[in-house]
Amino acid sequence: MIDLRSDTVTKPSKEMMQAMFQAEVGDDVYKEDPTVNELERRVAEMFGMEDALFFPTGSMANQAAIKMHTQPGEQLICDKYAHVFNYEGGGASFNSGVSCRLLDGDRGMVTAAQVMEAINPPDFYHSALTTLVCLENTTNKGGGACYDMSTFKEVRKVCDDHNLGLHLDGARLWNALVATGQDPKEYGEIFDTISVCFSKGMGTPLGTVLTGKKEIMKKAMRVRKVLGGGMRQVGYMAAAAIYALDHNIDRLKQDHDRAKELGEVLKTLPYVIKVEEVETNIVIFEVEDELQVMDYCSSNDLIISNMGQGKLRLVTHLDYTHKDHIAVIQLFKNFITKL
Repeated sequence: MIDLRSDTVTKPSKEMMQAMFQAEVGDDVYKEDPTVNELERRVAEMFGMEDALFFPTGSMANQAAIKMHTQPGEQLICDKYAHVFNYEGGGASFNSGVSCRLLDGDRGMVTAAQVMEAINPPDFYHSALTTLVCLENTTNKGGGACYDMSTFKEVRKVCDDHNLGLHLDGARLWNALVATGQDPKEYGEIFDTISVCFSKGMGTPLGTVLTGKKEIMKKAMRVRKVLGGGMRQVGYMAAAAIYALDHNIDRLKQDHDRAKELGEVLKTLPYVIKVEEVETNIVIFEVEDELQVMDYCSSNDLIISNMGQGKLRLVTHLDYTHKDHIAVIQLFKNFITKL
């Protein structure tokens, strides 16, 4: 079975497991787990931030950031494809009591002009007070698209001019860094808070680090506790993330290359209507009959995602081998004979 639903389906490698077994641990709720402390230190240093905190999931880290930046009744701005709106169970409204102003961006990416236009006048008490902007890089539902650093800087200026917080959902930020060659410290200069996930392209069983400026991060421990995210001897998981930092970042280019090759092959097939631009490890393509293609893939031991309205998604990852890659390409080519 070849599973290309997501890069979250990977299993820890033997080397990663060995690092986990050898981890020195303590009680992280008391901040006494040395491996967690080291991971937090390294991530904060990498992005030029002042503080960091380890969370069990990316959704919890994002929800904590929203809670830290806002008060009930306020409003955040994000793209209509944003993970914080579409895939976090309505957490922004449930946990923080805030509404989401959705922007119609390009593949999940918005512009500073769009953000500016969406800000509610602060003295107009009939509308929700805008206090936060949430961006996502790479964009999940947008097909792994990467922002230009110039756009981030322009949005930062709008936030500064209107006293807004700026959070980055960096679940696949590692992919963006590899694809663009951007400096992670530039991100630390622009964003107030950044979440980075280790259970996607980095191959760990779980874990996300929220990093940010000290003033806002003062609230992080309390909010994590409120959300039920306090963990004890979690250094075993932090050790996996440290291993990933040391061994699994550069190899993301291989995932990108394979995804791009899949995209190019799909473009040549008569049953494929459109292939969205492939920048990183996500391939979104549109077909005439998605259920027929899904059934064909399933019957041939390939699992992919159905996004609805004719759109299908593939995500390459570290457990997707060269042998798998050749087999998947041939599988899609062979479907022509089934039509």
